[in-house]
Amino acid sequence: MEKRLTTTAMLFSVGFVFMLICMVGAFFYGLQLGTEKTEAKYKVDDSTHSSTAASPYQQQDLVSFYHTVFLPYREFQNEWFAAMNKLSQGKATEATSSFKDLSHLAESKAKEASSNDLQKSPLLGQAQLNYIRSLKLFKEAADKAAASAKTLTSNDLKLHIEQEKTYLSATSFALTAQQDYYSAMLKWAATVDLAVPSEYKAPAQLELAQWKQLPLTVKNKLMADQLVAHNNLTAYYPQDLTSRVDEFVASGQAASMKLRTMSDVVDLLINTKAIRTGDFMESKSRLYKQALLPQLPFFSNDAG
Repeated sequence: MEKRLTTTAMLFSVGFVFMLICMVGAFFYGLQLGTEKTEAKYKVDDSTHSSTAASPYQQQDLVSFYHTVFLPYREFQNEWFAAMNKLSQGKATEATSSFKDLSHLAESKAKEASSNDLQKSPLLGQAQLNYIRSLKLFKEAADKAAASAKTLTSNDLKLHIEQEKTYLSATSFALTAQQDYYSAMLKWAATVDLAVPSEYKAPAQLELAQWKQLPLTVKNKLMADQLVAHNNLTAYYPQDLTSRVDEFVASGQAASMKLRTMSDVVDLLINTKAIRTGDFMESKSRLYKQALLPQLPFFSNDAG
């Protein structure tokens, strides 16, 4: 009887020790697992922070580009459009001297746009080079227009300029530069909000239902793409076109006209000249109050 009790006690002791070992092992395993998860979380956080800090598309880069490259180009473009508007109104008086002045202005603005090195941000560096190329080509186009103004009427001169290869190349470079700039804004937005893609290329048929779900920075980039596709140099900004598309869809006009895709609406608006500079600002408080945008003058009332 005593031997049996001793065996039972021994088995009980061994079982108790085994259970204790398992509990201790489970505790340390759980502790290690929790530590690894915590370290992994902080590694992700640190990686995200480092990625944002090291991004070549920060707010200050976009602002610097605006003031040192984009604004000089826009100042020239505004003067160019003013000269072309005079021709469309039949005011050919002093057209020769006007285009000579534009030639000098283009040269001056090209030097101004070259004053800051933005090559650390690939898209901004690319946009800078394209704006400079555009201005240099506009200088050539202005020189040719000044010479042609001596023999052509205002309407013929305007048509001649718009069909001339140098002008068309200048336009193409300017639109590509604008596209690069808005692509850089999208890169920036993706570092601020992980829900925003850093790149986006529209499918051949982007349904309006899909369009409505896109972030504003994506929409603006797509409108810059559309202006390149149409080879349409405009006084208005891509965001003005964005707002007109959104207004057109929201008003029910797209549905009533049975327009299903983004490109259908864009084609209609561009062909009917239904976009104006300032359209975005008029609808900003209604349509884009909470939208993520870089702090640039043309997204406020301070645009040049």
